[in-house]
Amino acid sequence: MGTKGKEIVGVDVEKLIKLLNRAYADEWLAYYQYWVGAKVATGRMRGIVAGELEEHANEELKHAGMLTERIITLGGTPLLKPEDLLEQTNCGYDEPSDPSTEALLKQNIKGEQCAIETYKKLLDFVKDKDPITYHIVLEILEEEVEHEEDLESLLSDMS
Repeated sequence: MGTKGKEIVGVDVEKLIKLLNRAYADEWLAYYQYWVGAKVATGRMRGIVAGELEEHANEELKHAGMLTERIITLGGTPLLKPEDLLEQTNCGYDEPSDPSTEALLKQNIKGEQCAIETYKKLLDFVKDKDPITYHIVLEILEEEVEHEEDLESLLSDMS
């Protein structure tokens, strides 16, 4: 990161990198949870639900990329080993052992709600102290809120 870029970060950069890496772990696990859920989905509205899960998977992967770029810009290293993803996650990973569309939607709603909490805390941590990270996190948060709404609407449509 450039000299001026470092000057405008008004938080503990090492702590910020740790928080971003935890969110990065969440995004990779969310990507996989969505992706594999789309593949194994069974039941009512399977095609629609699987399509939505695949779309969300791609967006979670995009979020992981955004976080990686910021971690590297801040002088950090993104988590490099898959096992670190499970160790560092905020939200965990819910194996889609029940592949019914209703169960998958409920699992992923829970994940989105955790992501919303995670990004809200990150926003609060960097607010008025790191405008670049704030902007990145706000963009991700907006999409996580949209994901929750999409999934809740699908679940409601099933009733």
